[in-house]
Amino acid sequence: MSESPPRAVGWARGTAEAAAAPPGTAGYGEAAARLAEQYESVSFEEVHREALHLFPAQPCAVLDIGAGSGRDAAALAGRGHRVAAVEPTPQLRELGRRLHAGRDIEWIDDALPRLSGLHAHGRRFDLILLTAVWMHLDEAERRTAMPRVAALLRPGGRLMLSLRHGPVPAGRRMFDVPAEEAVCLAAGQGLRVVHESRRGDLHGREDVWWSRLVLEGGTEEGRRAAGGSPEA
Repeated sequence: MSESPPRAVGWARGTAEAAAAPPGTAGYGEAAARLAEQYESVSFEEVHREALHLFPAQPCAVLDIGAGSGRDAAALAGRGHRVAAVEPTPQLRELGRRLHAGRDIEWIDDALPRLSGLHAHGRRFDLILLTAVWMHLDEAERRTAMPRVAALLRPGGRLMLSLRHGPVPAGRRMFDVPAEEAVCLAAGQGLRVVHESRRGDLHGREDVWWSRLVLEGGTEEGRRAAGGSPEA
């Protein structure tokens, strides 16, 4: 199969939204080159090894929220999936485009907690990744974000989420979010846990560890019965 050029961005955040960088992206633009090198130093398979068996075997629509350097988006596009990569930090978004120029990735300027662009365009996905992203949101933002993310899942789709635990790097905005809180918020949107695990840090930081959740959606009726609403 021949490689395809990256798709053009279909839209960007509105002027007011784009002018104000999301608080959770603090410190990422200035350190984009160093962070991209760090992200690319470990493989998709290493990062997701505990849950690799839960990724779809057949090509489907994938959304990578907070895609960073595009490592995971590129790996999934290489497996034949149709990948949309949301990255609100322009420096990382441009680096990702260049690093993975040979992959068919749709790069999108949008941001949590509302993901307004994706919702405005009525997008739905079979798999959504939130890798090392969720802990950048404060409690109010997490409560807003979960229904917005869940509403982007097709019935039976999966949400894969990882959380960083440990000291907050200087200049960053992070919160210590227990996995139990994410499970509770997800349950309110009709999502059930199909995998939960913990692991150490791939970059050798002894005071950092990670928790991982894989959540699966039910039917649209089930989400409504659970009280889920994209406008919450």
